[in-house]
Amino acid sequence: MRYFVQIAYNGKDFHGWQVQPNANTVQAEINKALTTYFNSGAIHCIGCGRTDTGVHASDFYLHFDLDKQIDLKESTYRLNRILPRSIAVKRIIEVENNAHTRFDATSRTYQYFIHTKKDPFANEGSLYFGYPLNLEKMNEACKLLFNYSDFTSFSKLHTDAKTNICQLMHAKWRKEGDKLIFTIQADRFLRNMVRAIVGTLLDIGQEKIPVQEISKIIEDKDRGRAGKSVDGKGLYLSKVEYDYID
Repeated sequence: MRYFVQIAYNGKDFHGWQVQPNANTVQAEINKALTTYFNSGAIHCIGCGRTDTGVHASDFYLHFDLDKQIDLKESTYRLNRILPRSIAVKRIIEVENNAHTRFDATSRTYQYFIHTKKDPFANEGSLYFGYPLNLEKMNEACKLLFNYSDFTSFSKLHTDAKTNICQLMHAKWRKEGDKLIFTIQADRFLRNMVRAIVGTLLDIGQEKIPVQEISKIIEDKDRGRAGKSVDGKGLYLSKVEYDYID
């Protein structure tokens, strides 16, 4: 039997999602908790994607297989008792045996948070950026992103991705008081893609480069042309969607 688990996690204490030797990761903690609670041999879960060191998720799905029926609510409660405070299980869903959290996701939404006034209580989950920004120009540049599907210029180098094609669905900045929030949605994302796009848009917002330059950057398919990747602490995977899950 296959089960989807919807979780949220604070990435501050982890070296990303994926299991790594000699590093604490979210996937490693989940595997350990599942194996401990169900006591049916080693369980290795599969996630809907990967997040880098320090990146958070307010919505994330993983799946695992088990050869028995489980009490979904009781298992949710018990796993939350085992897992560290930085990881929360929202719910467990029984699915078809061929359902897959990574390959079946129809879209993913990321958000990046910036605070523009110094705030000691915001630093863990938001980037402090005290320089003036032209939000109108940043959103003009966002509109140009929709002219493209090959985002090689915003991808981490030497990844195992088979294609750098992504279908963008939404990209926009909004202001809430002293906070700026960037929301971007696509069918898939490349490694480091959102952080590189945000870094490039911040260059445009500071008027270091013109709005139209983002088109040239994308067309050059050269990571060196894009802006510096911003810190992972302000980035959240905020929504993952499936056709068969409400």
